[in-house]
Formats: sequence, structure tokens, C-alpha cells
Amino acid sequence: MLRSQIAGCGAYLPKRVLTNAELAKTVDTSDQWIVERTGIRQRHIAAPGERTSDLAIMASRAAIESAVCSGFVYGLAVADNFIRAGQAGTVLLIGAETFSRILDWEDRATCVLFGDGAGAVVLRAVEMNGDNGDRCVLSTHLHSDGRQRHLLFVDGGPSSTQTVGHLRMSGRDVFRSAVGLLAAAADEALEANAMSPDDIDWLVPHQANKRIMDATLRKLGLPAEKMICTIERHANTSAASIPLALAEASGDGRIKPGQIVLIEGMGGGFTWGSAMIRW
Repeated sequence: MLRSQIAGCGAYLPKRVLTNAELAKTVDTSDQWIVERTGIRQRHIAAPGERTSDLAIMASRAAIESAVCSGFVYGLAVADNFIRAGQAGTVLLIGAETFSRILDWEDRATCVLFGDGAGAVVLRAVEMNGDNGDRCVLSTHLHSDGRQRHLLFVDGGPSSTQTVGHLRMSGRDVFRSAVGLLAAAADEALEANAMSPDDIDWLVPHQANKRIMDATLRKLGLPAEKMICTIERHANTSAASIPLALAEASGDGRIKPGQIVLIEGMGGGFTWGSAMIRW
């Protein structure tokens, strides 16, 4: 049976760092207010002219280098911003965001939460034969419910208002929904693999809000030391947050080959899901 195996991870964060103290100079907020409610202390902001695709390319280069250095993937290279793959069954998965450009910087309920960044993962198709310890993506679980769109959305777009628009969010409603949906997605992954929370080595959640992450942790009955948390330094980078966290935790050696990693996330609309991985 062919399964997907993670061969490498990469990340990129813009150079500019915007701290809570700097935000407090232009928005009615404070470092204490933000930290207590979100766990965020700073975020990265893309430079003028730095495109989302630029962030994606940098993260992709790092992921490909990681995959090649690991010895998992051969014949993979980047030249002149184009990716050449000489190996069938290899996929580059990228999450990149420049949320700073769709934020209402006068709305403290949203502008303090988000940051810019990119993360990438190289996946390769492998035959599960027992020799590789079945190190692969064990299961994935995806859901959506457009009825909840009004709680978290962007009020613009080329096909609607012909403007970029701003992110709009009903914070309390999103918080309540997120805790329940993420815990359910995590339970779904556990059930699909006949596992219990004790089998999990690492929980890598969408870095949306530290209180949401902690609530999910409690629902699963996991100790805090089993959760990878980068939100303090990165804020919520949306689609980039999980690959950014994976790149950091695998790069510094916390996530080790053969360990069980549970990832779960939620996005606007609503969309949510989870995946169980044997690293």
C-alpha cells in the first residue's frame, strides 16, 4: 500500500517583528491585555513589496533542503524560483499568509491576533512494507460548514466587492466553536487509528489562540509539555501555522522519527480537520 511520508519541513518568517508594545502605540490595547487573552507577544510582518509567493518560495526552499539532507528524497532541486522534481510521487505542500494586508488595524479584536509567515512540507509516496516502520500519514479528517461563515470571514474579494476587504470575526462565538470542533476532530483521528491520548507523543495544533489550544489540550487530557506552541512569537499565521510549528519542532529535534504526531486546525467559513502522523 502506498502512503504519504513526511520527508522534510521548512519555514520562513519576514524580518520585521511587530511587538505588542508597538501595537499599543496605535491601538487601544496593551501587552498584558494581548498576552492574557491570546498568548501572543509578537508577530512578523511582510515588508512592502514582499509577496505571499515570496514567503512561500523561501519556506519551500528550506523544506526541499531538509528533505534532501535527510536522504529521503533525491533528484529534487530549486533553480530560478522553479522547482524541479526528478522523483515521482513527491509533493510540496505550502501554507503561506500575509494576513497583515487584510487586517483592520483599528480593530483590536482582530489586528492583534495575526501575523505573516510561511511553512512547507515535502511529502513522498512510500510503500508500507514494515521495513520503514510505517512512518506515514495514518489518517486525515476534513470538515466544513458554510452556515457559520458570518462568524469568521473576509468582507471583500475580486468576485464580490472588487476590493481586498478585511478580516471580520465574532471572537466569542469562534472561541466556543473552535474548542468543540477541534476536540471532536482530534477524537476522530484517535478513533480512526484505535489510539488513546496516551499514544500521542506531540499535539501540534493550529496556533490560533493560546486559550483555545490549552482548552483542546485539557479535553484530550494531555500534559502541556506534549504540545508544540509557537504562537507567542509568530501569532496566528493561519494556513502557515501548523507547518511553521512542524518545521521548528522537527528542526530542533523535539519531534523524532517514529513518534505519533496529531495535528488539528480550523479556518474561516468554518473549515476544520485533523491528521494523525507517524513521523
